[in-house]
Amino acid sequence: MGWISSVFDEGKGVANRKLTVSESRLLDMSFRFIALDVETANGDSSSICQIGLACVPADGPIMTLSMLVDPEMHFSAFNINLHGIGPDTVQGQPSFDLVFPEFQELFERHPMVQHSSFDKRAIEGVCQRYGLSIPQLSWHDSVTMARRAWPEFKGNGGHGLANLKAELGLEFQHHDAEEDARAAAQVVLLAEQRTGQSFQELAASKSRSKRRYPKAVSIEGNRTGPLLGHIACFTGSLSISRTEAAKIAAQAGITVRPSVSTKTTLLIVGDQDLGLTNGQAKSSKHRKAEELRGAGQTLRIIGESEFLKLLN
Repeated sequence: MGWISSVFDEGKGVANRKLTVSESRLLDMSFRFIALDVETANGDSSSICQIGLACVPADGPIMTLSMLVDPEMHFSAFNINLHGIGPDTVQGQPSFDLVFPEFQELFERHPMVQHSSFDKRAIEGVCQRYGLSIPQLSWHDSVTMARRAWPEFKGNGGHGLANLKAELGLEFQHHDAEEDARAAAQVVLLAEQRTGQSFQELAASKSRSKRRYPKAVSIEGNRTGPLLGHIACFTGSLSISRTEAAKIAAQAGITVRPSVSTKTTLLIVGDQDLGLTNGQAKSSKHRKAEELRGAGQTLRIIGESEFLKLLN
């Protein structure tokens, strides 16, 4: 594929935190998206020992960069055999807490692509280990894009990089972070060609395909509240935030839990979700509550409006 090339070779194996010419140049540029891949020293996802980037400009070749990182953790024999990086390889290399802050602003202003969710977990895990704030990155999964572009691979080798390499004729060295990042970027570009959709369309279609709700909340009820003894759970789209609704309930003595159980006495459903029928699926919490109620459990299923009236 003539339109793929690596132009940041001198960035490989950064021995200290004086930025190379390639790194400095990259930090000042703008891209359509950046693919990121990491390799780890052992089974702990936070033990990052190599970071690879593949930056895709509006036009021109993919620009790649590789950085070795001292994980300050032990290397397992399995991981060394997998990627060939060991203690001697990273000797004298900077630790993650010295490398990442220099690139964080670049990452935060670009869509970030990973192949599966491992890289996001690894970045967040190592940030927690070093006491760094978790970066607010816009992550997108090239596996998901590949599934839309080549649904026929499901059950027929799958959408991992190894099978995509064979099926799409990609040329890269698997388990090298720079090479894998470049492969993930290639997958996205080929998915655009296959589907006729832009990166933005491929990235947005996932969020449109699922009904997303806020994370569940757990909070104890006020021991002197008038509705003490009730255990409630929220589901669906509310007019106020899930956290705010839980705090209001707790003030009235209601204990709020994140899931429906045999102890649940109230399921509060968003008004627009309460009567979901006509082939639309009720939430798993709603279905479980109905099953428990059908089995004889005392459990009321009410809408948000009725819930607010109950509090008043």
